[in-house]
Amino acid sequence: MADDFEIDTDDLERRMDGAIASLRTEFASLRTGRASASMLEPVMVEAYGQKTPINQVGTVNVPEPRMVTVNVWDKSMVNAVEKAIRESGLGINPQLNGTIIMLPIPELNEERRRDLTKVAAQYSESARVSIRNIRRDGMDQIKKAKADGMSEDDQKLWEGEVQELTDRFIKQVDEQLETKQAEIMQV
Repeated sequence: MADDFEIDTDDLERRMDGAIASLRTEFASLRTGRASASMLEPVMVEAYGQKTPINQVGTVNVPEPRMVTVNVWDKSMVNAVEKAIRESGLGINPQLNGTIIMLPIPELNEERRRDLTKVAAQYSESARVSIRNIRRDGMDQIKKAKADGMSEDDQKLWEGEVQELTDRFIKQVDEQLETKQAEIMQV
């Protein structure tokens, strides 16, 4: 009878992995004072009548530790790409050189570093909330199975598994936040 009720922990784990992947993407967009091509990933360019990711209108390179370049493929798009970077809120002042847009990455001051660590903490809290919501979905599945006749022992077993999974992913979020904050505060 115990095999009649299966809680899909693989699905819960896959969804929690998605929350972690989303957190990594958000962390990659945070500027740490070092040049990174991923910092331009959230930038969308108004191209050909629609919003397009910057990496689909040009090649993003990191030739130096404090410089990112965007080699725009279509010369008519250079001004649109420059405008998108200026308005992205990254705090970078693009410099034009033909079809190449150079983005010198300035040193972060102490206040900006502290602000970025707060933003990183907000991103990680959103990831924790997502993971807890997935945990709640798992617990709801268990309650439904209990109402359908699952034994109390099985219920406790499944609740323990879901909680263990949740704890593991919350720990990953905390570790990634710690790493990111150390990276941001590094001078």
